[in-house]
Amino acid sequence: MAEERLQRRTQFTASAESQKPRLKKAPEFPILEKQNWLIHLHYIRKDYEACKAVIKEQLQETQGLCEYAIYVQALIFRLEGNIQESLELFQTCAVLSPQCADNLKQVARSLFLLGKHKAATEVYNEAAKLNQKDWEICHNLGVCYIYLKQFTKAQDQLHNALQLNKHDLTYIMLGKIHLLEGDLDKAIEIYKKAVEFSPENTELLTTLGLLYLQLGIYQKAFEHLGNALTYDPTNYKAILAAGSMMQTHGDFDVALTKYRVVACAVPESPPLWNNIGMCFFGKKKYVAAISCLKRANYLAPFDWKILYNLGLVHLTMQQYASAFHFLSAAINFQPKMGELYMLLAVALTNLEDTENAKRAYAEAVRLDKCNPLVNLNYAVLLYNQGEKQGALAQYQEMEKKVNLLKDSSSLEFDSEMVEMAQKLGAALQVGEALVWTKPGKDPKSKHRTTSTSKAASFQQPLGSNQALGQAMSSAAAHRKLPSGAGGTSQPTKPPPLPLEPEPAVEASPAEAPSQIREK
Repeated sequence: MAEERLQRRTQFTASAESQKPRLKKAPEFPILEKQNWLIHLHYIRKDYEACKAVIKEQLQETQGLCEYAIYVQALIFRLEGNIQESLELFQTCAVLSPQCADNLKQVARSLFLLGKHKAATEVYNEAAKLNQKDWEICHNLGVCYIYLKQFTKAQDQLHNALQLNKHDLTYIMLGKIHLLEGDLDKAIEIYKKAVEFSPENTELLTTLGLLYLQLGIYQKAFEHLGNALTYDPTNYKAILAAGSMMQTHGDFDVALTKYRVVACAVPESPPLWNNIGMCFFGKKKYVAAISCLKRANYLAPFDWKILYNLGLVHLTMQQYASAFHFLSAAINFQPKMGELYMLLAVALTNLEDTENAKRAYAEAVRLDKCNPLVNLNYAVLLYNQGEKQGALAQYQEMEKKVNLLKDSSSLEFDSEMVEMAQKLGAALQVGEALVWTKPGKDPKSKHRTTSTSKAASFQQPLGSNQALGQAMSSAAAHRKLPSGAGGTSQPTKPPPLPLEPEPAVEASPAEAPSQIREK
């Protein structure tokens, strides 16, 4: 009986369970983000082909509505150089998620890379409304305003970025604005603050050292360049700048040793070969100098300073036709530099083209209002042609420039220049020492002036006293004089602006190579 009761209970329980309604299985909806992790994994591993395959599969499943897949595909397109396609995809992301500032930032960046800076600023301003505390938006707005030449707005945006979050790159861009405006003092102040914030950044240290080098403050320049080399002994920009300083002071062998190190890192650098050429020029190895300068000219055919140095070396070697060729090419790229016309006139004088030489001298006098050597050479030519009145007028103009230079700074004029001026003064019967004094007699004279625009504008000159002294003497009496010069390379122009938000800074110490010899 007990067994029958247990069997009945078991049958009843089973029948009761079978009568319960079963729950229906929920329908499967496509999950838009289910493969985002895999897309991200392939992307950060830089396996772009596999990443694009997963993105394609994901977009097919979601009918093109997966925002993250579209976003990553746009990033890949931009890395591959397809900027327009990436712009269209980022715009699609902005439509799918209009309140996301990151999508607008990427749209603006693609517009920036396409050169549409004004449109990029408009999109960045829209992104700023969505996120007012994003330093990157302020920084990128500042960079866009730099390209639009609106430097005041650019400074405001970069200062806002620094208030939100300090970054080396923002300091660099702010310093470049001051360089574009020609305000070296403010640029140095900005870079000093940047070095205080990031004392181990070799790019900042190198750039600050180059600015001091450009101003002639060699002690501080050497200090910052040395610090840069301490943190990065292979920093070729700092090595090149240090070599140029040694070259400036006549240590050509030491400078060539430095340049040998740089040549291993950047063997196709035009400023490097320009500086090597001018080292050989200073050592009076003119054939080697011409070979190096022609290699620099091959690498940078539109660099007028390399052409200038080539013309100068050919003048020294009395190859006046070749000098005329290179100086004419330099004038085409730098038509408002009076010294180029003066050297061209010296070449024309030796080619016995007196009329064109006079025209070149007249243009040089018109353009260069401070360099007395231009008037001295012109006066020598006019005197040799028998035009004593014109020669006297140029001599008197030269005296005025010399007086202004002596009053404004403590400069020591080159001995050959002084000697030629005294001889010309005696020939014109205006006295031998009305203005000129021997170099050792002036107690205030500490720095040797060059026969170039440095005596006038205090910028980095290109010529050399002896070489231009020879050119001057050749125009006067067609005689040979010894020549030699030192070479250096200074960044007289600001480096090109990088792309944001993570650009590469270019602060080459030899962006604008030049030639100078100082005591």
